[in-house]
Amino acid sequence: MPYDIDAIFQIAGIGIIVAMIHTVLKQMGKEDYAHWVTLIGFIVVLFMVASYIEDLFQTIKSVFLFRS
Repeated sequence: MPYDIDAIFQIAGIGIIVAMIHTVLKQMGKEDYAHWVTLIGFIVVLFMVASYIEDLFQTIKSVFLFRS
């Protein structure tokens, strides 16, 4: 597959950063903002994964239908 390991590291990096920001905001007593940061981080990762899944389905379609 043409995918690098960089995508996994990007998703893990986003997760680590979001977890750190969430912890800091929760310690400061701003739990509402902490939940929003977590939700936004989840949405960003969801869009990244969705684009990779779209590429995967296009590859599967081109293999089984013999089209490019």
